[in-house]
Amino acid sequence: MARDVDRIYDELLVVHAQAGDARAFARLVARWRPRLVAHATRLTGRPDAAQDAVQDAWLAAVKGLRSLDEPARFPAWIFRIVTRRCMDAHRRNARDGRLAADVAGIAPTSVPAPSGESGDLARALAGLPADQRATVGLFYGQDLTVAEIAQALEVPEGTVKTRLFHARKALRQALESE
Repeated sequence: MARDVDRIYDELLVVHAQAGDARAFARLVARWRPRLVAHATRLTGRPDAAQDAVQDAWLAAVKGLRSLDEPARFPAWIFRIVTRRCMDAHRRNARDGRLAADVAGIAPTSVPAPSGESGDLARALAGLPADQRATVGLFYGQDLTVAEIAQALEVPEGTVKTRLFHARKALRQALESE
């Protein structure tokens, strides 16, 4: 029930923000920013890059919010924007990391554990590929449906289900081995 109330409230904020209400947009940002930063951190593995990606996503959201036809689709829409910004950052970092590794003669650093999780689970999550970490985070952490995750990550629903299956299997194995 509370989830439904939250979704309805978010839809109302979206409608008001689309009409130009700056306070509604500010409230939307305040409500969604922590979730988006957590998602971006899972994707980028770097809190600073995650903050930058989310900031860029909000700038894009300001410009494109009026084009969102269905306010109920806001969660998937904003997660998709953040995901795109993270992928852009990943491409830039990979290019920069390869250059730095070539110059320094060392391998790029590994992805740290996602923030917000602790202990064995954090290590297990950090061991997942970024696409599986993102899918698990959106499914369990943000309570998005498979269809919403598919929209947010721009992949087919079957891909979301496959990623969840493999992530659960990998997490189970990692946690059982510890």
